[in-house]
Formats: sequence, C-alpha cells, structure tokens
Amino acid sequence: MTYLRWLGRLILFTFLLGFCFKNLTPVDLYFFLGYQWRAPLVLVLLAFMALGAFLGLATTSRAWWRLRRELRSLRRAQTAVISRGEESKEQVR
Repeated sequence: MTYLRWLGRLILFTFLLGFCFKNLTPVDLYFFLGYQWRAPLVLVLLAFMALGAFLGLATTSRAWWRLRRELRSLRRAQTAVISRGEESKEQVR
C-alpha cells in the first residue's frame, strides 16, 4: 500500500512538473488604475490558486471555530451527565 501511495505521488509530481515546464511563457496581467504584472503563467496560476485557498479558509474558519467551541461544550455536558448518572447509581446502593 505504501508503494502505491509513493507511486501516486511520483506520478502527480511528474505531471505537475511537466505542467510547469510547458507554461513558462510570460503573460501580462492588467489591473485597474494602470497597474500591470508580467510573470510566467505558472506563477500567475499559483498565486491565484493560493489566494483562492486563503479566501476559502478565511470564510470557513469562523464556522469551524464556532462548531469546535460547541462540540467542546457538548462534551463537557455529556461528561457531567455521565458523572451524575454514576453518582445516582451509588446513592441507590
């Protein structure tokens, strides 16, 4: 299984490396107010992919932290209920 995982990683790395070598052509990216950025296509794609990943994480992090906090409080409540149940069993005996 480990060999298959490494083989898959090697194939993916080779594919991405070939993609990079095929897209080294410089491109011009025009922004508002006359700003211009000239860079290889691979760098432009990588920059926008990283920006998209950052924005995706930023938008979901608030909900993730809220759910994490809620889970923590529910676990505390569950522990309290279980401990109360054990105390009531001891009182019955």
